[in-house]
Amino acid sequence: MSGSSQAVLRLEAVRKTFGRSVVLRDVDLEVAPHTVTALIGASGSGKSTLLRCANLLEEIDDGAIYLDGMEITDPRADPDAVRRRIGVVFQAYNLFPHMTVLENITLAPRRVHGVPRAEAEDRARELLERLGLGGRAGEYPDRLSGGQQQRVAIVRALAVRPRLLLLDEITAALDPELVGEVLGVVRGLKDEGMTMVLATHEMGFARDVADQVCFLDGGVVLERGTPAEVFGEPREERTRRFLGRLVEAGRL
Repeated sequence: MSGSSQAVLRLEAVRKTFGRSVVLRDVDLEVAPHTVTALIGASGSGKSTLLRCANLLEEIDDGAIYLDGMEITDPRADPDAVRRRIGVVFQAYNLFPHMTVLENITLAPRRVHGVPRAEAEDRARELLERLGLGGRAGEYPDRLSGGQQQRVAIVRALAVRPRLLLLDEITAALDPELVGEVLGVVRGLKDEGMTMVLATHEMGFARDVADQVCFLDGGVVLERGTPAEVFGEPREERTRRFLGRLVEAGRL
């Protein structure tokens, strides 16, 4: 069975459990090319698990996931081949401390994709320059600020020329003054047409950058729509309560 050719990523009735806990309940999601989908909701609502399932880091219990119309949750699919087409950035930078910035970025292109060293390094330097890290290629991660390390992690994900970029709470571990520089990078990627799905607590950013917003509650996509619809005219009472608490806290 093949999915819609219109969507880069499509989830159909995806269900995921951990023991007796149902984390995702029959989730449907469609991500069109060159769009940004923001996943919002309280901690524990299923946002990170959804991203991990989309990258096959977690095995789903039911349903199906498609990448460019091909079912990647088919048991015959090669998970490594799928992951080579999907870039992932987590809130923890996960940079190798004993490697320079350049070595961290070029490791996957060279080892996994077979890209020649010179070509991989040229691509890495070009991306570092574009993300404001042009002079940092020879540095070790512990010499960089948190915001710089997170930008390196984004460069590492982009170095393999992914079809899809998944971003999981990438500003959660950053000091407030560093959040803006990382979100600026994401905004630039949107302008370049990168297809992205991001789980975020940065509601103002989600409202500004997303084409589609999905509110998750208890593992269910309770509401979805444009930022104007979800933030401005939410249909569900649960969504209204969630957003109301954010307004009271001054986060929206």
